[in-house]
Amino acid sequence: MTRAFIFPGQGAQTIGMGKALAETYPSAKAVFDEVDSALGENLSSLIWEGEIETLTLTENAQPALMATSLAAMRALEAEGIEIGAARFVAGHSLGEYSALTAAGALSVGDAAKLLRTRGKAMQAAVPVGEGAMAALLGLDLASARAVAEEAAQGEVCAAANDNDPSQVVISGSKGAVERALDIAKAKGAKRALLLPVSAPFHCALMAPAAEVMAEALEQVEITAPSVPLVANVIAEAVTDPARIRALLVEQVTGSVRWRESVEYMVAQGVTEFWEIGAGKALSGMVKRIERSAVLRNVGAPDDVTAALEAV
Repeated sequence: MTRAFIFPGQGAQTIGMGKALAETYPSAKAVFDEVDSALGENLSSLIWEGEIETLTLTENAQPALMATSLAAMRALEAEGIEIGAARFVAGHSLGEYSALTAAGALSVGDAAKLLRTRGKAMQAAVPVGEGAMAALLGLDLASARAVAEEAAQGEVCAAANDNDPSQVVISGSKGAVERALDIAKAKGAKRALLLPVSAPFHCALMAPAAEVMAEALEQVEITAPSVPLVANVIAEAVTDPARIRALLVEQVTGSVRWRESVEYMVAQGVTEFWEIGAGKALSGMVKRIERSAVLRNVGAPDDVTAALEAV
């Protein structure tokens, strides 16, 4: 079996995620300690005992999800399953930082600080209430782009996440995204619904955040990942640190090409996808992209045990 390790993005957060891993594996606990130290606050207590509304704030959710993914990776490593057991790593939006950290390209502390900066910058780029995102279900990418174009009417409206063959998320100015809901339904979408997000991610409105991230990324060391990263914005493998840095900046305003990323990995021989961290959203997407794919979720000690038995 040729594997890819994939890392979830925003929306997967839950109170209590990663706690059992930290209680079972000292190396997993060390990840949360490192994140707390890097941020100068007790983020882990928010993750394990806080309010979901506070955890869901972009500036908290992003480092929290990375910490949980890295804790799961450390638990696997403690049982002898190294990052090199994967042919590729990939992550959905912020999950790209988790993937790079798992593959040794970024330190845990730097990733936590970058994601805190990224979360704040994305939130600050557009005043609350002026942007929106919506999921269009039952439309492919070309149809979703046509909807966004028709809805724009001089405002920003673009395909933000090409998640799978039947789910594209659009992002942009609130009025344009709301117009897109009716247009999508008229074009045959099974459902078109606004998403409960605080900002319009992955569209041109995020340009101020991209500038902030360009500056922040210049301050950290990025080394070649030990496993190639399939990058969101190009849906191809990269290992060059300078290229990775540039793509992380581009990713803030660019579309998450998740469907094409999975198709690329499958074309390179990947048959098994391990979702490392919280939730199972990516596994559902992968299954809709490649029905024959073998899926595994690693977010708790029992999952680590099951993974050991499968190897």
